[in-house]
Amino acid sequence: MGAKENLQRLYDRKLEEFSAHQKRLGEMQIYLQAIQDSIKALPREIGAANNEPFDLRPNTAVSKARDVLREHGKPMYLVDILKAMGRSTEKKERLSLGGSLSGYVRDNQIFTRPAPNTFGLIEFLNAKDKEQTDSFPDTFGKL
Repeated sequence: MGAKENLQRLYDRKLEEFSAHQKRLGEMQIYLQAIQDSIKALPREIGAANNEPFDLRPNTAVSKARDVLREHGKPMYLVDILKAMGRSTEKKERLSLGGSLSGYVRDNQIFTRPAPNTFGLIEFLNAKDKEQTDSFPDTFGKL
């Protein structure tokens, strides 16, 4: 055998190895893309970056609305929230605060919207679920 034939066989083997690695690389890229798509599909977690609860900037309209809702302990109509905050109930004010709160509702953060133009807090839902669970007597389901 000549040197040219040896080199051709070596080239063919390495080309097969290269093709196998390219195929494997393609499969890995598809796998990584699937993981990224799954991450994007999941809802954002509150305080996911540092395991802390989501917090609002103090003295903003949204933080004041949260404080008003906490004081009352139940969902409130938007106009009532504005009145409790001591702000005007004109259309401009209603649209501004309602839009801000709606953004948090869409992201499933802090606020809920149990009815049109009515806002509550997610913590109300958690407390309600706990209340219902705690309300069963210890003998519930036992004969």
